[in-house]
Amino acid sequence: MSTSFTASMARNIFYGGSVFCVLLFLALTFDTTRTLPGRDNSANLTPAVVRGKHLWEVNNCIGCHTLLGEGAYFAPELGNVYLRRGPEFIKIWMKAQPTGSPGRRQMPQFNLSDDELNDMVEFFKYVSEIDTNNWPPNIEG
Repeated sequence: MSTSFTASMARNIFYGGSVFCVLLFLALTFDTTRTLPGRDNSANLTPAVVRGKHLWEVNNCIGCHTLLGEGAYFAPELGNVYLRRGPEFIKIWMKAQPTGSPGRRQMPQFNLSDDELNDMVEFFKYVSEIDTNNWPPNIEG
């Protein structure tokens, strides 16, 4: 018994596959819009966080660092720097740049005020509290 593939069979497969893909896309979109508000941390957005994000952008920090897996890979990921190092370390580190350590990549000195450093710390704290579903993965061991 030999079956031949006909144009109507191809059309049915195409339409069936298209409908399946559209329904899958709609289901995933619905799931995302349902779960995202509980994971995005927008309830903790403060003016200090907004100012810190602005400093992040105007100083092009993403040109060297990644944040939640997005950005350049020249310098460390900073999505969890608040949890790893704490607020005082972040401020001291940024004030001490460049370190002048030979053979190491150097961060420029942005000459941020104490208020601006506090805003950056608040931004990093905010980012560290976003539920990223463990993304990016911890590869430090």
